[in-house]
Amino acid sequence: MEKIIVHAKFHTGHRQLGYPGECRFVHGHTWRGTVTIATETFPRDDLDMSLDFGHIKNVMRDLDHKMLVVEADTTFMNSALFEPEGVVVIPGKGPSVENVAHYVFDHVVELIRRQYPDRGLDYRIEVTIQETENNFFVVDKTATI
Repeated sequence: MEKIIVHAKFHTGHRQLGYPGECRFVHGHTWRGTVTIATETFPRDDLDMSLDFGHIKNVMRDLDHKMLVVEADTTFMNSALFEPEGVVVIPGKGPSVENVAHYVFDHVVELIRRQYPDRGLDYRIEVTIQETENNFFVVDKTATI
Protein backbone atom coordinates (compact mmCIF):
# COMPACT_ATOMS: atom_id res chain seq x y z
CA MET A 1 0.00 0.00 0.00
CA GLU A 2 1.25 3.48 -0.89
CA LYS A 3 0.07 6.76 0.68
CA ILE A 4 0.26 10.45 -0.02
CA ILE A 5 -0.40 12.80 2.89
CA VAL A 6 -0.66 16.57 2.54
CA HIS A 7 -1.51 19.32 4.99
CA ALA A 8 -2.79 22.80 4.21
CA LYS A 9 -4.04 25.82 6.12
CA PHE A 10 -6.67 28.22 4.81
CA HIS A 11 -8.66 31.15 6.15
CA THR A 12 -12.34 31.59 5.30
CA GLY A 13 -15.50 33.31 6.36
CA HIS A 14 -18.90 31.69 6.56
CA ARG A 15 -22.20 31.72 8.39
CA GLN A 16 -24.77 29.06 9.16
CA LEU A 17 -28.15 30.18 7.86
CA GLY A 18 -30.97 29.22 10.21
CA TYR A 19 -28.64 28.31 13.08
CA PRO A 20 -30.12 29.44 16.42
CA GLY A 21 -26.77 30.48 17.95
CA GLU A 22 -23.86 32.82 17.20
CA CYS A 23 -22.75 30.84 14.15
CA ARG A 24 -25.62 32.43 12.22
CA PHE A 25 -23.47 35.58 12.08
CA VAL A 26 -20.63 35.97 9.60
CA HIS A 27 -17.41 34.79 11.20
CA GLY A 28 -14.10 33.30 10.15
CA HIS A 29 -11.82 30.40 10.85
CA THR A 30 -8.28 29.36 10.22
CA TRP A 31 -9.00 25.88 8.95
CA ARG A 32 -6.46 23.10 8.76
CA GLY A 33 -6.89 20.24 6.36
CA THR A 34 -5.19 16.92 5.84
CA VAL A 35 -5.75 14.76 2.79
CA THR A 36 -4.51 11.17 2.82
CA ILE A 37 -4.74 9.16 -0.39
CA ALA A 38 -3.85 5.48 -0.37
CA THR A 39 -3.85 2.85 -3.09
CA GLU A 40 -2.03 -0.39 -3.69
CA THR A 41 0.36 1.22 -6.22
CA PHE A 42 0.00 4.75 -7.55
CA PRO A 43 0.15 5.29 -11.29
CA ARG A 44 3.12 7.44 -12.29
CA ASP A 45 3.63 10.16 -14.86
CA ASP A 46 6.57 10.69 -17.25
CA LEU A 47 8.70 12.00 -14.36
CA ASP A 48 7.84 8.91 -12.28
CA MET A 49 5.70 11.00 -9.93
CA SER A 50 2.23 10.00 -8.80
CA LEU A 51 0.14 13.01 -7.74
CA ASP A 52 1.55 16.50 -7.29
CA PHE A 53 1.36 17.41 -3.59
CA GLY A 54 0.81 21.05 -4.52
CA HIS A 55 -2.23 20.24 -6.64
CA ILE A 56 -3.80 18.38 -3.73
CA LYS A 57 -3.01 21.25 -1.33
CA ASN A 58 -4.49 23.72 -3.82
CA VAL A 59 -7.90 22.08 -3.46
CA MET A 60 -7.88 23.53 0.07
CA ARG A 61 -5.79 26.62 -0.64
CA ASP A 62 -8.29 27.67 -3.32
CA LEU A 63 -10.69 28.30 -0.42
CA ASP A 64 -8.22 30.67 1.26
CA HIS A 65 -9.54 34.17 1.98
CA LYS A 66 -12.92 33.30 0.49
CA MET A 67 -16.47 33.46 1.78
CA LEU A 68 -17.98 29.97 1.90
CA VAL A 69 -21.70 30.01 1.16
CA VAL A 70 -24.52 27.78 -0.02
CA GLU A 71 -26.87 28.61 -2.88
CA ALA A 72 -29.55 29.70 -0.41
CA ASP A 73 -27.29 32.51 0.86
CA THR A 74 -28.42 34.93 -1.84
CA THR A 75 -26.79 37.94 -0.17
CA PHE A 76 -23.29 36.72 -0.96
CA MET A 77 -24.37 35.59 -4.44
CA ASN A 78 -25.16 39.22 -5.37
CA SER A 79 -22.25 40.27 -7.59
CA ALA A 80 -23.19 43.93 -7.13
CA LEU A 81 -22.30 43.57 -3.44
CA PHE A 82 -19.59 40.89 -3.40
CA GLU A 83 -16.90 39.93 -5.88
CA PRO A 84 -17.79 36.49 -7.29
CA GLU A 85 -14.17 35.31 -7.21
CA GLY A 86 -14.22 35.80 -3.43
CA VAL A 87 -17.19 33.48 -2.91
CA VAL A 88 -17.17 29.67 -3.02
CA VAL A 89 -20.48 27.85 -3.18
CA ILE A 90 -20.42 24.70 -1.06
CA PRO A 91 -23.09 22.04 -1.73
CA GLY A 92 -25.54 21.44 1.08
CA LYS A 93 -27.71 23.42 3.45
CA GLY A 94 -24.84 25.25 5.12
CA PRO A 95 -21.07 25.76 4.78
CA SER A 96 -20.45 23.54 7.79
CA VAL A 97 -17.19 21.75 8.49
CA GLU A 98 -18.95 18.58 7.32
CA ASN A 99 -19.79 20.08 3.94
CA VAL A 100 -16.33 21.64 3.56
CA ALA A 101 -14.79 18.19 4.10
CA HIS A 102 -17.07 16.65 1.47
CA TYR A 103 -16.28 19.53 -0.92
CA VAL A 104 -12.55 18.83 -0.54
CA PHE A 105 -13.10 15.07 -0.94
CA ASP A 106 -15.08 15.56 -4.17
CA HIS A 107 -12.44 17.89 -5.61
CA VAL A 108 -9.61 15.47 -4.75
CA VAL A 109 -11.50 12.67 -6.53
CA GLU A 110 -11.90 14.93 -9.57
CA LEU A 111 -8.19 15.81 -9.48
CA ILE A 112 -7.24 12.12 -9.59
CA ARG A 113 -9.84 11.42 -12.28
CA ARG A 114 -8.40 14.17 -14.52
CA GLN A 115 -4.83 12.90 -14.19
CA TYR A 116 -5.45 9.14 -14.30
CA PRO A 117 -8.92 8.54 -15.80
CA ASP A 118 -10.62 5.17 -15.99
CA ARG A 119 -7.86 3.06 -14.44
CA GLY A 120 -10.30 1.15 -12.22
CA LEU A 121 -8.07 1.69 -9.18
CA ASP A 122 -9.46 1.89 -5.66
CA TYR A 123 -8.24 4.94 -3.75
CA ARG A 124 -8.92 5.27 -0.07
CA ILE A 125 -9.23 8.99 0.52
CA GLU A 126 -9.40 10.51 3.96
CA VAL A 127 -10.08 14.22 4.37
CA THR A 128 -9.74 15.73 7.84
CA ILE A 129 -10.85 19.32 8.28
CA GLN A 130 -10.10 21.11 11.53
CA GLU A 131 -12.47 24.05 11.97
CA THR A 132 -11.27 25.18 15.39
CA GLU A 133 -8.59 24.10 17.82
CA ASN A 134 -10.82 21.32 19.17
CA ASN A 135 -13.28 20.52 16.35
CA PHE A 136 -12.58 18.17 13.45
CA PHE A 137 -14.62 16.37 10.82
CA VAL A 138 -13.34 13.39 8.83
CA VAL A 139 -14.55 11.90 5.55
CA ASP A 140 -12.98 8.50 4.88
CA LYS A 141 -14.22 6.76 1.74
CA THR A 142 -13.02 4.64 -1.13
CA ALA A 143 -13.37 5.93 -4.68
CA THR A 144 -12.82 3.75 -7.73
CA ILE A 145 -11.27 5.80 -10.52
